[in-house]
Amino acid sequence: MVVRSAKDQGVGRRVLLIAGFLLIAANLRTALTSVGPVLETLRRDLGLTAGEAGFIGTLPLLTFAAVSPQIPRLARRFGVDQLLWAAMIVLATGILARSLPVPWLLWVGTVLLGAAIATGNVLLPSMIKRDFPDHIGAVTGVYSAVMGIAAAVAAGFAVPLAGVLPGGWRTSLGLWAGFALVALAVWSPQLRRHVRPEPTATRPGALWRSALAWEVSAFQALSACCFYTMLAWFPSIAQSTGASEEYAGWLLFAYQLVGVVMSIVLPPLLTRLPDQRGIAVGGGILAFAGYLGLMVAPGPVLLWALVTGIGAGTMFFLALTFFSLRAADPTSSASLSGMGQSIGYLFAAVGPVAIGALHDVTGGWRAPLAVLVVLAAVHTVVGLRAGRDAHVQV
Repeated sequence: MVVRSAKDQGVGRRVLLIAGFLLIAANLRTALTSVGPVLETLRRDLGLTAGEAGFIGTLPLLTFAAVSPQIPRLARRFGVDQLLWAAMIVLATGILARSLPVPWLLWVGTVLLGAAIATGNVLLPSMIKRDFPDHIGAVTGVYSAVMGIAAAVAAGFAVPLAGVLPGGWRTSLGLWAGFALVALAVWSPQLRRHVRPEPTATRPGALWRSALAWEVSAFQALSACCFYTMLAWFPSIAQSTGASEEYAGWLLFAYQLVGVVMSIVLPPLLTRLPDQRGIAVGGGILAFAGYLGLMVAPGPVLLWALVTGIGAGTMFFLALTFFSLRAADPTSSASLSGMGQSIGYLFAAVGPVAIGALHDVTGGWRAPLAVLVVLAAVHTVVGLRAGRDAHVQV
């Protein structure tokens, strides 16, 4: 058995590896972002309460938190390539189940697709560490950008597709199963690779006693919490400043788009700097300024959308990169990713709900935005720790 990175393979195999990797990455958000635009139609059709409809968005995050710690153990037993292949089958199954006219399958399908996406979230950083060890920043940037672009496309086309396809919202959501099957087909040649497990420098359980592992996990938790909170509430915040519903939607698009841009801009900087602390501080300060601007001077809401999006995009890119950079080897990377994503998405599931509840109690957005300002400040401090040049040592 031989461990082979991407550079050790033939051109054809490298092309298939990269294509499969990018297609899997592109599938990790489409099943989630395609729901929001048709959620009201779905809710009326199924007779769901507002709380039940909101839980459709929270359930995948809770599934991420529950499943992520189990993925490294399964990967050690069955193999990273095999588990990613199986995840695409589960993802396609979950998307189709969610779209069938059987009410309880909505929830079963959502859990299945959440488990599949969690598998990809955990294992892709480990795969980057294994197959692209000399280009971690660049590959993570491309992976993050592809996820963001695919997510934006899925959200943008959800309503138009529901309007023209037979079956309405069910078909609009269900067709993304075909995209998962394309990834499955392109990834299938990787099942023939002979890869022995690399010796691991860390015992998976011991990660939970590592200060650096907790710092990386806290950084991921704050990144995910702020990102998903803004994804849920930024249109409402924008509308409270006088923006129309349509303009608020475009502002959210701009917020996500500049995050994608940062995934492309930042990787070259990683190769020129001794560590990532400076980038983390810069991203944290921008996010802090954006939340503060929305709180005290919300008039130029487009400006704050761009400033906050650049800051949040920087921090989310770093969170993904840390799972590879802070680990000593691919197996440790998978374990660190599992720990960080479990903690991160549990925190992310609570964030939008807590911020929404605080808005209901206070009757405005100043107090919720003040909380985000504080979180951005904490995020910056945590970045100083997680961004230093170190590996998890236990």
